[in-house]
Amino acid sequence: MSDSTIIELKDVQIEQQKTVVLKDISLKIEKGEFVYFVGKTGSGKSSLLKSLYGDVSINNGSGSVLNCDIIKAKRKKILSLRRKIGIIFQDFELLTDRSVADNLKFIMKATGWKGKQKINDSITELLEKVGMSDKANSFPHLMSGGEQQRIAIARALVNDPQLILADEPTGNLDPETSIQIMNLLNKIASNGKTIVMATHDYSIIEAFKGRVIKFENQNISE
Repeated sequence: MSDSTIIELKDVQIEQQKTVVLKDISLKIEKGEFVYFVGKTGSGKSSLLKSLYGDVSINNGSGSVLNCDIIKAKRKKILSLRRKIGIIFQDFELLTDRSVADNLKFIMKATGWKGKQKINDSITELLEKVGMSDKANSFPHLMSGGEQQRIAIARALVNDPQLILADEPTGNLDPETSIQIMNLLNKIASNGKTIVMATHDYSIIEAFKGRVIKFENQNISE
């Protein structure tokens, strides 16, 4: 695996509840690529995304993400890999009982950040990046879906990951807000980050060019 290869899977099989979702999958993603996973619900997009950060196990074949063997790695190694990956969910998964700043602080502390000043400066910088500078003290449940997703993106950027995995990040948003979120993701990608995004919204793929991997019949194709 070369330094520029971020993800490499060979002849991989993935099962969910003992049902084969994907079989004999091979895939290579290079640094800086923007890749779409497209296909119907249940076609295996989310399962494959989850397998890339060790949340769904891979049954056979070989798989490497950011030079970590995701099939043989022990839990400690998987946890260390997750710190190098930014994950964005469809339903935001923000902690509703605490402010935006405290949501970011929670992730920072969980991943070993130290120093109050450093943490506060980074929160300011992250919120600026996603256009949410004035929302540090707001609570997620009082914000719009688009605002919550921006905060979720800020959270994904906490540890300056090389790889960002986004599972239907515009799935719960109206078209106009979806465009804003895609503009933001594209801006992040233009800084050399690799983004892999599951979606079934073809209008987004038309508007924002990327490499398209199609999921159907337990398989993938370009």
